[in-house]
Amino acid sequence: MPAAPLPADVAERIATLRRELDHHSRLYYELDAPVLPDAEYDRLFRELQSLEDQYPESRSPDSPTQRVGGGRLDEFEPVIHVVPMLSIRTETETGPAGATAFDARIRRDLALGPEDPPVEYNAELKYDGLAISLRYEDGVLVRAATRGDGQTGEDVTRNIRTIRRIPLRLKLSEPPAVLEVRGEVYMALAEFEAFNRRAEAGGEKLLVNPRNAAAGSVRQLDSAITARRPLSFFAYGLGEVAGWPLPGTQSGILDALAAAGLPVCDERTVAHGGEALAAFHSRVGERRASLPFEIDGVVYKVNSLALQARLGFVTREPRFAVAHKFPPEEGVTEVLGIEVQVGRTGALTPVARLRPLFVGGVTVTNATLHNEDEVARKDVRVGDTVVVRRAGDVIPEVVRVVPGDGLRAEPFRMPDRCPVCDSLAAREEGEAARRCVGGLFCEAQRKQALLHFASRRAMDIEGLGEKIVDQLVDQGLVRTPADIYSLTRESLASLERMGDRSAENLVAAVDRSRRTTLQRLVFALGIRNVGESTARDLARHFGDLPPIVEASQEALMTVPDVGPVVARSIREFFDQEHNREVVTALSAAVQWERIAVESVPRPLAGVTFVLTGTLPTLTRDEARAKIEQAGGKVAGSVSAKTHYVVAGAEAGSKLEKAQSLGIHILDEAGLLELLRQHDKSLSAIAKETQ
Repeated sequence: MPAAPLPADVAERIATLRRELDHHSRLYYELDAPVLPDAEYDRLFRELQSLEDQYPESRSPDSPTQRVGGGRLDEFEPVIHVVPMLSIRTETETGPAGATAFDARIRRDLALGPEDPPVEYNAELKYDGLAISLRYEDGVLVRAATRGDGQTGEDVTRNIRTIRRIPLRLKLSEPPAVLEVRGEVYMALAEFEAFNRRAEAGGEKLLVNPRNAAAGSVRQLDSAITARRPLSFFAYGLGEVAGWPLPGTQSGILDALAAAGLPVCDERTVAHGGEALAAFHSRVGERRASLPFEIDGVVYKVNSLALQARLGFVTREPRFAVAHKFPPEEGVTEVLGIEVQVGRTGALTPVARLRPLFVGGVTVTNATLHNEDEVARKDVRVGDTVVVRRAGDVIPEVVRVVPGDGLRAEPFRMPDRCPVCDSLAAREEGEAARRCVGGLFCEAQRKQALLHFASRRAMDIEGLGEKIVDQLVDQGLVRTPADIYSLTRESLASLERMGDRSAENLVAAVDRSRRTTLQRLVFALGIRNVGESTARDLARHFGDLPPIVEASQEALMTVPDVGPVVARSIREFFDQEHNREVVTALSAAVQWERIAVESVPRPLAGVTFVLTGTLPTLTRDEARAKIEQAGGKVAGSVSAKTHYVVAGAEAGSKLEKAQSLGIHILDEAGLLELLRQHDKSLSAIAKETQ
């Protein structure tokens, strides 16, 4: 039976909601000028989501609801680039030489003489991110792909849809049949640093650098992870085009892309001749450190598309363009010593103390050696002559040792004890860094540990922020989280800018946190590899804190999703006497809810679920929470060990795989019915379906 037509009033409401959400999203993400409270935006979003669920035929690729990340991809499908994504020749000559050499080459290829006018170029920035191709059909984003080898890339459409600076529909009254936009996904420096601060506070893995962060985020198999990453995009060119009158110049293309609603960088200019290109290169080089994103050079393109066509290509590179990079700045100096620094997360980093060297516009006295594997690989020793590199704002690093004829010092060895607190410095399997397990006892980690303890998702002590923690530690008022509960209005009076009212509010917030849950307390301790989910599982499994403190590594591994690495982290934490002392002190200051383990209903213990598609009323997180509350486990992929696949609208390859393996398929109603059951025979069902 054909579906009932979409009621006119519903269609009008859906269109209105989409317009409002797009408008407010632009105010928030592009103009940084939000006017709508988050709660109201969420309400409008949920209303649109509900209407599209009720009338699936109304759902379209450009709807704001299609930005929501969720669902794990089994693999990336290959995408053939109709117009290849070619690389650009790189010019590394410093100063004006690189620009004038390119201009001379262009004039020679165009057979221009000294009497002919200068060639007009478009000069742009060379972003340090991941090249992406966006395919719009009739103005709607239908596919996004990586560069790959230039001929074949990977389909990353679902992940790219989560980037709010990329429009799902172009702002064109008469959009072309096909418009393939080429550009760069990147992560702004401020966003990168803010993300890492949040990750560190939550005990999560930090991103290495903005470029790797952008590339890794786009290629996540789980688009929900990409959605949480603060990615941005700049358009800089075109691929396949059909039904769109091309401007006659590269600068005109960028202007047209900006008019269509695509983000285009303003740091560009039209330059006439090689000297103008060199001036642009120099000007950008001077401003490079103040740009809000990373670049590694500038790009020159002959501005006229007609001249571009005339110049053509050589092998896999266009003749009409070049990337003029900013070369890394290097110098040679002597290693005076090697010290070990302890970071806020406990990571031990070897640092070379150098004879002062002026490089990259600053005097460098220290350079990172990264980790013990890098020290061994480069074989850096005290007294060696080394090459040091400083590129932009990157921390100076030792690149290599300059061979010499004299005797050398003994090879450097990383300590197995923390140089700050003398706790064990352990290196987990598969990790490059050693880490101090001293946690709260280690002064190098103390401030960050206290901030984590007081964070909203841990003990939720409102007002105990970074500036207050800095003063409390520096003045010796707080050494461990237990000391927080000894703070009084009088003891806080010595802090800078701490009035009576502020002191009273902070003391009240501390008192409110005295009553908490076991899950929050375990998470607040800041045990490495123990996030909120693991803290919850530990609380449910053991019911109280003392059993967790005393549990053997083998006993810890009986907790769902706790493997050898996590169990070892927990055991190492509680094996430190100072950590046990902190726990004892907290036990006297804090009351938490004990859980009667035998009374915890776990009807789905041992049962593995996989979620796929969009459920009618439950979000992915809500469904996961319900399953885990009943003792079940939610996996990311379907295998022979999967017991149930819960499938919603637009379920993909996971559903097909489940059907091929004969795995039980549930819809949302079936899942809710299963969750309502308290029959202990569910574990037997799980065994039968394996």
